[in-house]
Amino acid sequence: MGNALFYNNIISAILAFVGGACAGSFINAAAMRTVAGRKWWGKERSVCDSCCHVLSAADLAPILSFLILRGKCRYCGKPIKPGHFGAELISGTLTAAMFWRWGVSSAMLVSALVMWFSLFNALTDLENGYIYDASALSLGAIGLLLRVFAGWGVLFDGILGAALGFGFIGAIILISRGGMGWGDALLMAGIGGAVGWKYCAFSLYMGFIAGGLVVVPMLLKRKVKRKDAVPLGPFLAAGSVFTLFAGNMLVTRFGGLIGYNPGWPWW
Repeated sequence: MGNALFYNNIISAILAFVGGACAGSFINAAAMRTVAGRKWWGKERSVCDSCCHVLSAADLAPILSFLILRGKCRYCGKPIKPGHFGAELISGTLTAAMFWRWGVSSAMLVSALVMWFSLFNALTDLENGYIYDASALSLGAIGLLLRVFAGWGVLFDGILGAALGFGFIGAIILISRGGMGWGDALLMAGIGGAVGWKYCAFSLYMGFIAGGLVVVPMLLKRKVKRKDAVPLGPFLAAGSVFTLFAGNMLVTRFGGLIGYNPGWPWW
C-alpha cells in the first residue's frame, strides 16, 4: 500500500509538472505579447521572435519542443530566446513542488496563483522594466476574494498584507524620490493581499536579500553602476515564492514577534 501511494504521488507530481509547464508557456506568451502591445487572447497566434513565422502545435509543446529543436526555430534556424524555456521549466518545477508539498488544497491553489502572477510580472519587468498595474492588482483581488469565503479575520489579514506591501515599497519610493517604480509597490500589494501580512513581510525581506545577493557582486565587478536601473520585480517574486515554501518555518522561528500561526491557507 505504501509503495502504491508513493508511485501515485510521483505520477501526480509529474502531471502537475506538465500542467505547470503549460501554464508557464501561456504566461510567458502573455507577458511577451503584453510588452509588444499585442493581444494574448482570441485568435492571436504565436510566432517566431526572429522570422515571425506562425508556429504550429509541434513547435509549442512546453519543454519538449525547445529540447527537440535544440533551441532553434525550425523555420529560420535562429536561436529561440531561452526565456521561453526558462519560464516553462520554472513554472513546471514549482507547480510540481507545490503539489508535493500541499497536495490538492487551498494552500496549493493560492501558492500557485502567487507564483504564476509573480512570474508574469517578473517577465515583463525583465523584458522592458515595467510591471503592469492590472496584472499586479489582479492577484490581490483574486486573493482577497478567496479570503472572503474563509471569514472576516482571514480577509482582514489579506487587507493588512496589501497595505504592508504597498506601504513599505511606497515609502521607499518617496524617500528615494523615485528610485523605484510604483509597479513594484502594486506588485507587493497584490502579493500581500493573497498571502497576508506575515508572509508579505517575509516576502519583502527575502526579496531584498535576493536582490542584494545578485546586485552587490555585479556592482563590485562593475557590470552595473549605482545609478543603473535594476528590475526589482524578479527579486520580489523570488522572495515571495521562497516564503511560500519556508513561511511556516519562518513564522515559527520568529513566532515570539508575530505569533505562531502563519495564517490562511497555510495553517
